[in-house]
Amino acid sequence: MEMKELEFHQITLADKAWMDTLFAQDNRNACEYTFANNFIWRNVYQVEVVQTDGCGVIRFMEGGKYQYSYPIGAGDKKAVIEKLLFLCHKENQSLIMSPLSERDRKELMEWYPGRFFVWGDRDDYDYIYSGEKLTTLAGKKLHGKRNHIARFKDGDDWSYEPMTADNMEECRTMTYTWIRMRSEKWNEEMEQEIAVLHEAFDHREELGLVGGVLRKSGEIVAFTMGEPLNSDTFVVHFEKAYPEMQGAYPMINQQFVAHACQDFTYINREEDTGDLGLRRAKLSYYPEILLKKYVAAESNIVFADPEKNRGEIQEIWQSCFGDEEEYIDFYIKNRMTEETMLLYYLEGKAVSMASFLPAACRRGEENVPSRYVYAVATLPEYRGNGYGAKLLEFAKEHYSEPLLLFPAEEGLISYYEKLGFRRAFEKNAAQTGDIQALELSGGEEEDSYDLSEQITPAEYVKIRQEHFMQEGLVCWDEAAVAYAMEENAYCGGKTLLVFGEKNLKEKFILMYRLEGDCLVVEETTLSGRQLSVLLPRLLEETGAVRYEVKETPGMLWLPEGQAFGEQGYLSLTLG
Repeated sequence: MEMKELEFHQITLADKAWMDTLFAQDNRNACEYTFANNFIWRNVYQVEVVQTDGCGVIRFMEGGKYQYSYPIGAGDKKAVIEKLLFLCHKENQSLIMSPLSERDRKELMEWYPGRFFVWGDRDDYDYIYSGEKLTTLAGKKLHGKRNHIARFKDGDDWSYEPMTADNMEECRTMTYTWIRMRSEKWNEEMEQEIAVLHEAFDHREELGLVGGVLRKSGEIVAFTMGEPLNSDTFVVHFEKAYPEMQGAYPMINQQFVAHACQDFTYINREEDTGDLGLRRAKLSYYPEILLKKYVAAESNIVFADPEKNRGEIQEIWQSCFGDEEEYIDFYIKNRMTEETMLLYYLEGKAVSMASFLPAACRRGEENVPSRYVYAVATLPEYRGNGYGAKLLEFAKEHYSEPLLLFPAEEGLISYYEKLGFRRAFEKNAAQTGDIQALELSGGEEEDSYDLSEQITPAEYVKIRQEHFMQEGLVCWDEAAVAYAMEENAYCGGKTLLVFGEKNLKEKFILMYRLEGDCLVVEETTLSGRQLSVLLPRLLEETGAVRYEVKETPGMLWLPEGQAFGEQGYLSLTLG
């Protein structure tokens, strides 16, 4: 039977009843899933809607492309997605859906394995707060908010009232004054927001919007407006206050929740859109939930799920690296998330993979977010088709962060150079120069060092970064170092805290493992002389007959416009 094509139409007030019913069935807590939010933004995003198969879909224009909501309601969501795929393919477009919840992500991957690239957009995460905490502002963390409110209350010339038809025009007038105060920072996005705000004013009652107004000396200095989002959450769409008036913003926030939101457990204050100032402000209220929202786009390159794709990962990993299944599971459990490994699918089969683990590279006085490329592999029968290279190119565009790696073989250096990587981390300037030319000393001096296996990841990170700090240092966080220590122990190695020979307050790190009869020093902050004193003791304890101090020259790819010095330090490579 021929599939019936979906017929979208521009959203109107007549759509409110059926959309509210479907929203209630899903009970979602993302701010986009309300009728009012879609209606007031209809002109900015060309919002259209359709009903089918017991569900509803919202279509909107973003970046010159149509995007679609995940189907809303208790109907046949998969049948709806099939119709969306049919529509998009007929128009030679890929289906893009946004936003998705964690439940939606898992459902989509179950229905369409290997067909959608699903990622979280941090700029779009919703900030959801406890209504009780926003009302009381109790605790040391919110002490500053209480102080600002106290200053606003000075003079006892303030009042709060609900937003009504009687004070609506005053609120409009207040927005014009607010615009003049922001004239130096005015931009197109702010212009759009004000237009949308006035749409909300125009249709406040029909949309069921609830507002609050704050006065100082009789004049409106702040207002806010929102609506019930689901059974336990209220969403705040707008909040405006005179920026130079101390305490106006925290006061309208606190008063509105106290007067209008007491029937709700949570308050959703929407996303920060990537504005760092707004992000700091929203985080300063310590959200109960930072709601992760996903975007899903059709693609043959997808993020691997640690559970659903475990078998495919193991097949590629074992065929390329030969590791035991237990070791692969150890990596998946401890280092993999739903957004760190890419898989390349060909005709429904995963044929290539690559991991991109979060790290940071030191540049000047800051740590630049970066990705460590790990476990790049393609099934032997599919090699020679450039699938690994496609994963790397995809990662460059998606992460837009420096990529660093350690080639497993010398012969791979030219391969990565063709993909835009350059040699880096080769000089290891922070490491003492004589460490590669050790002459074992041994003797009584060795007994002056105290070795302890009681070292925490936090201690390791602190000692490592203090010792190796330089331009281009690859900085690992505590979670990464914890995995490196566990992985080293899994492979029969040890991570030691070494106390200085003369000053027990002086601390060093030493990570080593056995590979056959060879003791391999993975990383250490000891000098060559200090290590030469300790090595005889370690060789005797481990039964090793020789030693090797690991060198880790690496390679680096930088996004356009970014630069680092020629030197750097990598060493610890997490596998």
